[in-house]
Amino acid sequence: VQLQASGGGLVQAGASLRLSCAASGRTFSSYAVAWFRQAPGKEREFVAVISVISRSGSSTNYADSVKGRFTISRNNAKNTVYLQMNTLKAEDTAVYYCAAAYSVGWDIARYDYWGQGTLVTVSS
Repeated sequence: VQLQASGGGLVQAGASLRLSCAASGRTFSSYAVAWFRQAPGKEREFVAVISVISRSGSSTNYADSVKGRFTISRNNAKNTVYLQMNTLKAEDTAVYYCAAAYSVGWDIARYDYWGQGTLVTVSS
């Protein structure tokens, strides 16, 4: 599967942005999809993940730093995963990457497929 992240930009603190991760391939619905981010001079870190959609729906998990402000969702019909980011802070500034794996987790090594990243800059 190939992934393409988009939606980044320059915003002021307190604003909102929605990132999109568009996937190619008919098996997109079989993958868990996560967002990671990497700030300048820092290691890449987990942001959020969404599982595949089962009979009971999909599950999500978030890093503590974004819980309550970010929401991850997916639309399998559009082969797209979204990251709605509200109440953005300067410390959210980073390149955001989407990634896909066959199972849910926050460890980078689990993810076999990565998008190219989209830059989010939050000015204070």
